[in-house]
Amino acid sequence: MTGSDLFFGLVVLFLIGAASSVVLNKKDRICSYISFISAAIASLLGIIFSFSVILGNNFVFNVSGTFLNFGFFVDKLSAFFILIISITAFAVSIYSTGYVKEYFGKKNIGYLCFLYNIFILSMVLVVSANNALMFLIVWEMMSIISYFLVVYEHEKPETRKAGFIYIVMTHIGTGFILLSFLILASGSASFSFETFRAGVLTMPPLLRDAAFLFALIGFGTKAGIVPLHIWLPYAHPEAPSNVSALMSGVMIKTAIYMLIRVSFDFLGASVLWWGVLLLIIASASALLGVMYALMEHDIKRLLAFHSVENIGIILIGVSVSMIFMSTGHPELAAFGLIAALYHTMNHAIFKSLLFMGAGSLIFSTHTKNIEEMGGLLKKMPWTGMFFLIGSIAISALPPLNGFVSEWLTFHAQLLSINLSDNITKIIVLSSGAALALTSALAAACFVKAFGISFLALPRSEHARNASEAPGSMLFGMGILSLLCIALGVLSFYFLPVLDSIASPLSGASVLPKVAFDLSLAALSPQAGSISTIWIFLLLFVFVPVPFLLSLALGGRTKARTYETWGCGQPVCTARNEYTATGFSKPIRMWGSGIYRPHREIQTSYAGSPFFKERFTFDTQIEPIFEKYFYEPITRLAFFVSRILKVIQTGSIHIYLLYIFITLVIALIYVGVGG
Repeated sequence: MTGSDLFFGLVVLFLIGAASSVVLNKKDRICSYISFISAAIASLLGIIFSFSVILGNNFVFNVSGTFLNFGFFVDKLSAFFILIISITAFAVSIYSTGYVKEYFGKKNIGYLCFLYNIFILSMVLVVSANNALMFLIVWEMMSIISYFLVVYEHEKPETRKAGFIYIVMTHIGTGFILLSFLILASGSASFSFETFRAGVLTMPPLLRDAAFLFALIGFGTKAGIVPLHIWLPYAHPEAPSNVSALMSGVMIKTAIYMLIRVSFDFLGASVLWWGVLLLIIASASALLGVMYALMEHDIKRLLAFHSVENIGIILIGVSVSMIFMSTGHPELAAFGLIAALYHTMNHAIFKSLLFMGAGSLIFSTHTKNIEEMGGLLKKMPWTGMFFLIGSIAISALPPLNGFVSEWLTFHAQLLSINLSDNITKIIVLSSGAALALTSALAAACFVKAFGISFLALPRSEHARNASEAPGSMLFGMGILSLLCIALGVLSFYFLPVLDSIASPLSGASVLPKVAFDLSLAALSPQAGSISTIWIFLLLFVFVPVPFLLSLALGGRTKARTYETWGCGQPVCTARNEYTATGFSKPIRMWGSGIYRPHREIQTSYAGSPFFKERFTFDTQIEPIFEKYFYEPITRLAFFVSRILKVIQTGSIHIYLLYIFITLVIALIYVGVGG
């Protein structure tokens, strides 16, 4: 099959999946199977298509006419993001066939399946568009479809609130994207992306700066960088979990794709302060994202804040690469971009896995609060194993994939010693310290998430009655779990692919210097190297040793089963266990200047002040971004609206007068210009 056959084949299959959802709307089971299987097959075609471009030639398709002009262009960068979308969508589609059973007889399954297929298709088209107008159309389609998916359970007030915040923020972002494209188009007199590259060469520096800043705000809003991340912890928890996996795993990556496209491909990453600004924002996003995740007990909000963190880590690699490009170090820039692209792939895999794991927990326990879980590893062993793999990967522990991409990112930051500007060097190295702290806090967060959810005793009736997720859900999680291992252990096999994507953007190839034999190496010989495959093999050698010794030395001893020791208490119950609140309290105290926590303690007495009947403790943190950033902006917007309200008289004659005055001003402006 040719590239055209594969591309249009996947488009048709997604449309078939959407159309079948409408036709079979009343038959929940058949509708879900046909729709999600169509999406899975389309995703397989997307995987094959993306590899055909990465390993072969670019794909170009244009339609030109008097009233119609649009095109698709897929180079290695676009194909890489199609690969990410397709791999994740394939696993999530299989998972969804079991997950949506929760909605049978309760919600409109055909509606969900229709939106699901169009949503994935829109993401593929976003990273394939080769025209600003076409891009904005499919970008808006992706935003609107994802909004309807977020508010799928619209009967809940919190879901409607999340949808409102999301749709407002995404359209603010789209407005800034439009401004950036208008500036880029002004230099080329065309909306084609190909002409943007040539038009930038003659554009004044001030306009180039404005185009970058508007793109950063517009795409940064969709990506979820601080302080534009406010929609993300609202929207992701309220969407169905299979949709959350796609939104967090791949939708926000479309913004990363366009930031790279605009910064490197269109603007050439030629200005130093662009990279420095992005690095500061990225470091703040990574650190604040994980700090807020540590305070969450809603497992999906916890994962949503980790998306903010990991977007920050990805953009650290992008920004360091921009700094190296602007200072004349193309090889170092290529290394930083490889780190960013690898973490983009890795985050899509392990974050989608974790959201699917969270969906399985909610499917079985009917609660998102990890304080009401506990003891689930015995009841859901496969889900627990897959969630543990995702937790290890996101915590950047060797030898899984998250470790490799963060290791590369650390080395990209350390390579800043080659910079001549000391201030920039200090900023980059300081961001390395922020990344190190971020990684440590991420590990602590997932010790809490996994430990409180899966270990010890059940904390509620929901947890006591839980059972393992259906096989299709486990199969979808298993695919991504294997990829977490493969992308870590066999990372040296993927570096040639990443180098072939980064080298056209940076102008240099670094493959011979960063991959040899079975190891990964930094560009500097003094920085050393690491082999994840040897770490993996050593784990297989040393981990079984204690078990073998215990069998050899203690095999003759009679085993006794007894309850966990409870500090001398005769009966151990869930009340003796560590809570998520207690686990995160040291971090809350350490970061009190950021969290601004406040607590409420309520005590009721049994007839005497000396006998306490009930003791209730509640602690909350202050939403500083909402309170000190968005609330003042909202008040200002309402104030301006009240002032402008005077022109809204309700009289058709006044409105016609406004139109007449506007036309006169426009004619005078054109006449003076002529």
